[in-house]
Amino acid sequence: MQFDDLVTQQFRLKDSQARALSKLGIKTIEDLLYHFPARYAGEADTVIAKVVSQGTRKGWRRRVPMAEMQLLDTLGRKIKAIWFSQAYMAKMFNEGTFVRLSGKSKEYKGLLSFINPKIERATGELGTGPLFAHTPAPSTQNLVPVYPESRGVSSLWLTYALQKILSSNILEKAEDPIPTSILKKYSLPSLSASFIYIHRPKREGDAKAARKRFSFQEIFFIQLARQKAKKEYGQAGSYKIDGKRAAQEFTDRMSFVPTRAQKKALGAIVTDLAKPNPMMRLLEGDVGSGKTFVAAAAAYAVIQAGLQVAYMAPTEILAKQHFDSFIGMFSHMPDVEIGLLTGSGCRKYPSKIGVIGHPAVGEASTNISRSLMLKHIVAGQMNIVIGTHAHIADSVKWARLALVVIDEQHRFGVGQRATFVHKETKFPFGNLVSKYQPHLLSMTATPIPRTLALTIYGDLDLTLLDESPPGRKPIITKIVPPGERLAIYEHIRREVKSGRQAYVICPRINEPDPKKETALETKDVKTETERLGKEIFPELMVGMIHGKMKASEKDEVMAEFLAGEIHVLVATSVVEVGVNVPNATMIVIEGAERFGLAQLHQLRGRVLRSSHQAYCYLFTTAKAGQASKEGGDIPKRLSIIEKARSGFELAEQDLKLRGPGALGGNKQWGISDVGMEALQNLKMVEAARSEAKLILDSDPDLSGHPLLGSTIESLAPPHFE
Repeated sequence: MQFDDLVTQQFRLKDSQARALSKLGIKTIEDLLYHFPARYAGEADTVIAKVVSQGTRKGWRRRVPMAEMQLLDTLGRKIKAIWFSQAYMAKMFNEGTFVRLSGKSKEYKGLLSFINPKIERATGELGTGPLFAHTPAPSTQNLVPVYPESRGVSSLWLTYALQKILSSNILEKAEDPIPTSILKKYSLPSLSASFIYIHRPKREGDAKAARKRFSFQEIFFIQLARQKAKKEYGQAGSYKIDGKRAAQEFTDRMSFVPTRAQKKALGAIVTDLAKPNPMMRLLEGDVGSGKTFVAAAAAYAVIQAGLQVAYMAPTEILAKQHFDSFIGMFSHMPDVEIGLLTGSGCRKYPSKIGVIGHPAVGEASTNISRSLMLKHIVAGQMNIVIGTHAHIADSVKWARLALVVIDEQHRFGVGQRATFVHKETKFPFGNLVSKYQPHLLSMTATPIPRTLALTIYGDLDLTLLDESPPGRKPIITKIVPPGERLAIYEHIRREVKSGRQAYVICPRINEPDPKKETALETKDVKTETERLGKEIFPELMVGMIHGKMKASEKDEVMAEFLAGEIHVLVATSVVEVGVNVPNATMIVIEGAERFGLAQLHQLRGRVLRSSHQAYCYLFTTAKAGQASKEGGDIPKRLSIIEKARSGFELAEQDLKLRGPGALGGNKQWGISDVGMEALQNLKMVEAARSEAKLILDSDPDLSGHPLLGSTIESLAPPHFE
């Protein structure tokens, strides 16, 4: 057996099992070894037994429907299992079927009893050895692993498969990529020992030691990849831009005074632009902190030097808004050409017709063909190009591209971001006429804990915008139970009569399947738009927007909302990022428990765009003690956003409450659950970062560490991952 053997080579699989393993991301034996247990069950709580009889009845006092099953374990002992409010469980398995019960058990009236246990079929090939037999007394020895499952592959099958792998001689061939000196320094077990400790632990401490090792390993690899990419990118030549005077000139023209945080961020960027090597900086700012102004000032400094700027936005709606915003900020420079490049079309400013500042005569911008836009870009005539992933098409070639701004960069798909990378140089924007690489400014409003920022953005210099513009009132956020809905609707009506507007956010676009358990609790955009328009706000104009609408339709709806023609806009989270309607001061989020806290914070930021008092109402049907899929008690989790004033504060509290495995976005960041565990340990992250730097300082190309080099080679360039 080899690490790179396909699972299908070593195990006979049904089609359903193969599909399930693929869904879990398991193709090879190595993938199986890295599929770690979610938890462990002691032998006192796990038993294999044969179904003797089953039936249903109602509780004596509360008449709750319940399923009841009588079983015999492999030693002939009688077992009873009961499921409250789950009568269907009585029909799950026929008499004579061997099943595995997992859960809390106790002796009751001479029988071993399980209440609401987990149950699954036990296949005969697994046997009924001591690993699965019930023992009367709880024991910490020989913990039974419980694995993440998928329909078609149970935890029991995964246990069997992994025990077979560990019983082979495969671990004798395991090469440990982490240097021995690092393992000793941090008291980490070897790779082969860690696989045994995590899949076949004899003590709880063994499992913890293994998880610690794999947590460190994952963060260490990520840090190594990012630091290596930073060194490689930093060696490239870039445009030296003396932009201090230009940035100040741009700032002086603004009608507002920038915050200290904005000035500090702009100063750091200007300093980076003056260096002969490309800038790699992340600007992390809370919703409404003024990141766009900082990016625009940097862009002004670049175009004043006769160079080009590319500005990437995650959606066409946001790209169009930035285009209009940049026109306003650069209207005093009619010689500057600003382009909008998206999949649905292109526009340019200034228009050949019309007079700037006099819309009655003509528009400031006009539609142009894609071919003409590309000619302007390659000729260097287009100074600033704002767009979506259409920027990265092979047909887009740049004459003097000196600055790339990526807004909400984590929102771009991995495939889209990978396209940025030149096949040979591994640098962004390979279609460059000049030999210089552009400076890179990434921006995000997503609240990220410090440990996560240090990990996923390990190759970028971090700048925080931790101040809001003066005059902004703190948003009032409130959790609203079903009985208080009408009062909130009346508040919306009063706000609209006073000239304001409102959003209503729903988790779904279409009406859910009524057969599903939570269907009646899940609001959808189409049904809610009709209900609000007819029953709640018949005197108001209620509009609708969602991600499946055509770009032209979304643009039309947003234009009507911006003009005040739509009073209440019902939407999905398509409005989450960047949409700017200053007159909208209220947002209602239906099914708030279905959104992550970071996403809720982004959504409420839509109404934090003016000096008017803003309100965010979280509609929920969740009860105290009810757990979310993300982890944690729902009302308690939502109370965090009710009290937290900043995204940074919210992110740290969310991490403490829910734990790393439930932090909204672990899949989004490309970090596994065991890797996320390291994020609660700042010392571990800093240790991984420090060790990665030490190795690269003495061995920049990792020629002396070939196993480390091959391990991180497949990782995409980190600043686009």
